[in-house]
Amino acid sequence: MIALKKALFCSLKYFIMNQVKKLLIIGFVWPEPNSSAAGGRMMQLISIFKQNGFEITFASPALDSDFMVDLSEFGVTKKSIELNNSSFDDFIITLNPDVVLFDRFMIEEQFGWRVSENCPKAIRLLDTEDLHCLRTARQKAFKENRTFELYDLLSEEVAKREIASILRCDLSFIISEFEMKILKDVFKIDSDLLYYLPFLVYEMAELDLLKLPLFEERKNFVFIGNFLHEPNWNTVQYLKETIWPLIKKQFPEAVLEVYGAYPSQKVLQLHQPKNGFFIMGRAENANEVVKKSRVVLAPIRFGAGLKGKLLEAMQCGTPSVTTTIGSEAMHANLSWNGFITDDVELFAKKAVELYHDENLWKQAQKNGVAIVNECYQLSKYSTALVTTINSLLNDSESHRLHNFMGSLLQHHTLKSTKYMAKWIEAKNKN
Repeated sequence: MIALKKALFCSLKYFIMNQVKKLLIIGFVWPEPNSSAAGGRMMQLISIFKQNGFEITFASPALDSDFMVDLSEFGVTKKSIELNNSSFDDFIITLNPDVVLFDRFMIEEQFGWRVSENCPKAIRLLDTEDLHCLRTARQKAFKENRTFELYDLLSEEVAKREIASILRCDLSFIISEFEMKILKDVFKIDSDLLYYLPFLVYEMAELDLLKLPLFEERKNFVFIGNFLHEPNWNTVQYLKETIWPLIKKQFPEAVLEVYGAYPSQKVLQLHQPKNGFFIMGRAENANEVVKKSRVVLAPIRFGAGLKGKLLEAMQCGTPSVTTTIGSEAMHANLSWNGFITDDVELFAKKAVELYHDENLWKQAQKNGVAIVNECYQLSKYSTALVTTINSLLNDSESHRLHNFMGSLLQHHTLKSTKYMAKWIEAKNKN
């Protein structure tokens, strides 16, 4: 009998330790990996958690879109939720997740207090995507025609909201090492609350390069990016008005194809075939578009995070010409897969050189492969990520005790945001 009890106890202990963990992702939008780098990033995270045995539910207050992925194909449960509605409380109590991942700080603001109140033991993760306050401050400085300074961030309202969100969470995923440095040095965030997690892709081998179109099989310049993202729209304007005329002067037969999801009428009006400037709209398969192109142009003047379009270019074996901000935190100390310059004349010159010089092009392509393999290896980060989260699950109380500012903000958020949300809900019912 004693032996039987021991066996049952051991079996129960094994079951408890190995039971399936539940992950709730609350998305700002439904994932669209073919529309934006953010959508691709989210699918990377889903894949990692799924491969490590998590049962995943993806919830969002966003409307369905024609281009969202079918989450059921990835074994993920889809759930529509509402803002400022207590029905979410019933939903999360029933689900009772072990881990909740907020997609961007705005979602944590809306739902974080509800998660904290109804599932206080759940680990709260934040995927920042990029530092919104950095992008906002840079955009503001650009429009005011002045140089951006790091301490511009301290006066940004968005910064106050975003940093508060980071502090309230147990761990925040930061996509850029430059942004990690800002959070630690400018905002004095404890390292224990931050986790560096770049884009994650598979290693590229020599065989992968051989499968790609050759130099002579490719043609045209290309830019690709979601037009709902302000830095992309600004980049296309800059290309059309400033850089493209310089390129055409050196290379009259040059053609630039501009692809991007959700082009507005102001974007479509830039279409000018006679000048070799083509607005192509959404790419059905962005990967195939970039593979067939010879050079990616990305003269990005403001923004934050990592540029998915430039990593995709490397994976497609397509060299690029970009700016300092475009390449920021993307290549460690490795040579870029093309050229980096903020000078418009030099940008145009190097773009034409890269397009015509096969040896230069091939070396740039090899540089891109080296960057992919050194900086974005899935195997390098995925196991460590899951180990970190499991560690949080096992010792969340100790972790939270060391984050007094977070618990303080959590306390005041429950007192303020909670009653604001309830007021809005009551108002909506009238």
